[in-house]
Amino acid sequence: MNRPYNFSAGPAAIPAEVLQQAASEMLDWHGSGMGVMEMSHRGKEFLSIYQQAEADLRTLLAVPANFKILFMQGGGLAENAIVPLNLSRAAAVDFVVTGSWSQKSQKEARKYASEVNIAASSQDSDFTTLPAPATWSLSRGASYLHICSNETINGIEFHELPDLKALGSDAPLVIDFSSHVASRSVDWSRVGLAFGGAQKNLGPAGLTLVVVREDLLGHALPACPSAFDYKTVADNESMYNTPPTWGIYVAGLTFQWLLRQREGELTGVAAMEQRNIAKAELLYNAIDASQLYVNKVAVNCRSRMNIPFFLRDESRNDAFLAGARERGLLQLKGHKSVGGMRASVYNAMPLAGVQALVDYMREFEQKRA
Repeated sequence: MNRPYNFSAGPAAIPAEVLQQAASEMLDWHGSGMGVMEMSHRGKEFLSIYQQAEADLRTLLAVPANFKILFMQGGGLAENAIVPLNLSRAAAVDFVVTGSWSQKSQKEARKYASEVNIAASSQDSDFTTLPAPATWSLSRGASYLHICSNETINGIEFHELPDLKALGSDAPLVIDFSSHVASRSVDWSRVGLAFGGAQKNLGPAGLTLVVVREDLLGHALPACPSAFDYKTVADNESMYNTPPTWGIYVAGLTFQWLLRQREGELTGVAAMEQRNIAKAELLYNAIDASQLYVNKVAVNCRSRMNIPFFLRDESRNDAFLAGARERGLLQLKGHKSVGGMRASVYNAMPLAGVQALVDYMREFEQKRA
């Protein structure tokens, strides 16, 4: 199948193998006589799908035994409320604001925490840098510290998670890893809770992943809805309410696809990380060598997943996008809040897709030089 290359930031491309398998099983999953969307979430057929998905994800991300994996709904925006409802204990929480998503997160948390402290912000650089952890002003006794470890809109990524203990803080680290989950390994020794919508690297919209350390369960505020209480969700193995069954199924197929990936001796997430580094370097090198395109993010914190770039002559934007569509390069328009272009090169994007984009960018520049 000769499909276009989809650079959408999310909902994003899903591996063709996964889509083909889902299509083949649409009407009859494994001889059950039912499609997955028709199954009871408590029936043996779906429970086997859920259990396999949970086990594969634990293997894929090397999630330690003392962390619970929760399959929830509501996306990252809902988690901006659900996290403080569960972890703030109505006390102070810290935020490091590095772009649009962490900015939204701290605003939402103000509804539930007694105090929100902005420990650091890169707003002065127009969110093109990351504040060094040594400069963060951490609260004493904060319930947690929140970062967005990859800012989808601004193209910023923490390539190393902060070590809060080394900074003198006992607060759990909360990370929104929506847009780079499964693209690289996670140092769980530094994390208390990670959350992310599935629609970028793991599957379809509708499923939200939460990985939470067990000692953080059981502290929800009295006002927290039962369906959003992490302990309730964990105690019921994500089946307290009807979960996003189709999303879990497709994500499970994606986990299996990821586990099959190979790069030399590397497998799974390690293989994907090497592949993602190569894709990002190819595109950034093309941008940096150009006289027409520019990326404004500091080199040491450029995202591997979401690569924004701008034409120095923005009167050419529409022509660039039209030509890209003709070449089968889709959804390259930047987010409305920042403009320009953005190429999201998640796990499902092959190196060939990035090479096709680079070839087009060079051709477009040469024709208009």
